[in-house]
Amino acid sequence: QVQLVESGGGLVQPGGSLRLSCVASGFTLDNYAIGWFRQAPGKEREGVSCISSSGGRTYYTNSVKGRFTISRDNAKNTVYLQMNSLKPEDMAVYYCATGTGCGSYYFASKQWWSSWGQGTQVTVSS
Repeated sequence: QVQLVESGGGLVQPGGSLRLSCVASGFTLDNYAIGWFRQAPGKEREGVSCISSSGGRTYYTNSVKGRFTISRDNAKNTVYLQMNSLKPEDMAVYYCATGTGCGSYYFASKQWWSSWGQGTQVTVSS
């Protein structure tokens, strides 16, 4: 069965950190760019960060630059999103997805993103 599974979400205070993981089963991730997206209640799903298949290219939306770091370990079939200095506005369900490429162009349309995980909740609150 081909699937992506996110984990690592939870409740954290403002200024805290979390590391999300996206693990693939049934296929290998190293042929794909991977994107992290998030969706807050009442808002559209937005692209947060992505990484190319080789790991050589990364992209971050402006609101998370300098706070989030994406990385991948193809040997473990896993992509990570390290989130530091979390803010209440980062609170959302976070999803990972396989993609054709990485960058603002690819985040502009969901047509470039195919397999999606079920999401993991990130709550930032004191």
